[in-house]
Amino acid sequence: MTGVNTAGIRQPETSVAGPDTLPAPGRGPLASLRKHRSLALLATVCAIALGMAVWGQLAPKGDATPLSVSNAGPEGARAVSEILGRHGVDVHKARNFEAAMSALEAGSSPTLLLYDRSGILDEPRLLDLAAAAGRLVLVTPRLETLSALDSDIRQAGVVPDASPALVPGCSLPDAQAAGDISGKSGFVYDGGVSCYRPSGSAAGLLAVSGDGRLSVLGSTGVLSNDGLDELGHAALALRTLGGSSELVWYLPSLEDLDTFGSPQTLDDLAPDWVRYLGPWLIVVALTAIAWRGRRLGPLVFEPLPVVVKAVETAEGRARMYHDAHAVEQARDNLRAGTLARLAGKLRLGPGATAEHTIDAAARLLGRPAAEVRDLVNHHPRTEARLVAWAQELNNLEKEVSSR
Repeated sequence: MTGVNTAGIRQPETSVAGPDTLPAPGRGPLASLRKHRSLALLATVCAIALGMAVWGQLAPKGDATPLSVSNAGPEGARAVSEILGRHGVDVHKARNFEAAMSALEAGSSPTLLLYDRSGILDEPRLLDLAAAAGRLVLVTPRLETLSALDSDIRQAGVVPDASPALVPGCSLPDAQAAGDISGKSGFVYDGGVSCYRPSGSAAGLLAVSGDGRLSVLGSTGVLSNDGLDELGHAALALRTLGGSSELVWYLPSLEDLDTFGSPQTLDDLAPDWVRYLGPWLIVVALTAIAWRGRRLGPLVFEPLPVVVKAVETAEGRARMYHDAHAVEQARDNLRAGTLARLAGKLRLGPGATAEHTIDAAARLLGRPAAEVRDLVNHHPRTEARLVAWAQELNNLEKEVSSR
């Protein structure tokens, strides 16, 4: 919206920092402490955070590996390991493939429990383990693992979700002595002798090869701390794993990948101190921000040496009113601005009312006061009428200025 002419507008004042108005710096250690209190607090917080990070890296961490004999959590197998130990079975925990092979070769036909949930071992190493063990117990083995061992046992699906407790359903003495086990979840296998078969299935949760050297258990819940006390789980675990006086417990991990010749990563090649470099750089960055980001002093008022033409301000404000369709707001602002400028031109002072201003303008122009009052108090309803009314007010101001 254009065509609105207003008088010059007094420019606002802004605040900038002035060296002449800075307060005199404090003296003494207390003033210095107050001045750098925020910096000291920040440094203390950063030091505590760095200490906690270092402690978190160096503090010993508990074993959370599923079916680990060192894991006392719900998914661990410490309970079954202790039960086997009380029954005369010496349980050896193998950290990697070499340790497992050493324990098997040093023992007298020991049993090997293998839980390779990530499929880390390849065929040659699986065959080496099977050849060195007296008996091999696989827990939820993959299809590739069973194929590599060239056994007659194959994976045949999963236990249905709604399966109740599973009965032995076979002639194996160990299963008959253990009794029922849970059918909550797990895998089923066929081939050899299958036990604990879900309803309508020929495959079972436990499968044993014809020669008895290979047993496949399709559920970790039978061995875990959380499920060992259910039904016949403890009895089945003791009979399946306690057939010999020695048991090698081997859970392949990422450590075996390094042993098998996997390429070293950047973390492997970097020295140990690099892990502490990141937290230290964060502390340095925060300290630098606190040091260089301090305020220069209190703010003072200083007029800006910038002059903006009144017409530009009026046009810009009119465009905003036009875009927002704010006819009433624009009308009130135009009326207030016109009365203020008329009062200034007529030298009525800052306390002049709208009626006094209108009467004075009418007397100066020799026009009826009612006519001037109707013009100033007009209420345009549309944008087009608002523009025309603004022109009429502008003409009124020009007439007063020319007298």
